[in-house]
Amino acid sequence: MIRLVVGLGNPEAEGYKDTRHNVGQSVIKILGTVYAEHFEDFGDFVLNKNFRAYLASGKIGDEKVLLMYLAVYMNESGGPVQKVASFWKIEPKDILVVFDDKEIPLGKLRIRMNGSAGGHNGMRSIIERLGTKDIPRLRVGTGTARSARADAARFVLGKFSPAERKAIKEAEKRAAEAVETALKEGLTAAMNKYNE
Repeated sequence: MIRLVVGLGNPEAEGYKDTRHNVGQSVIKILGTVYAEHFEDFGDFVLNKNFRAYLASGKIGDEKVLLMYLAVYMNESGGPVQKVASFWKIEPKDILVVFDDKEIPLGKLRIRMNGSAGGHNGMRSIIERLGTKDIPRLRVGTGTARSARADAARFVLGKFSPAERKAIKEAEKRAAEAVETALKEGLTAAMNKYNE
């Protein structure tokens, strides 16, 4: 049962808002808005300086769930996730990490129960701090025909073109729906419905 959903990204205040690398964070914010409207006990995001993360909590059905996005840079993601998981006694298998993937076509979704970091620094940091690859993840495709030729750092820290922005906004909404399905019906149901 998923109890913690983490959206990866860099601090928006540092100029990273709407970049490819912040798609995971955007999905979490959509979820926070949806849940705040539909679940009376779901609170707003609050910065917890000890955890270096923004957290919102509430119930989905009978289960308490935490939504989280980070106040640290991508390559430091593991520290806050490990601290939150330890404090609330959440096992790695009960954490769903949402992040961008430049190797997946723009707008496509992929949910997996485990696996390597696939070159993603945020996921690598989380795997290192939790000591396992058995961490569910939802990857949102940000790749394009030119991504294979682009400088990786410049590409993931770049912003979407107007045409890409429309596609990624739709993908972020679908990703939020996929997370909700995972929370209510389980990861296998979400994989069957949303994997492309």
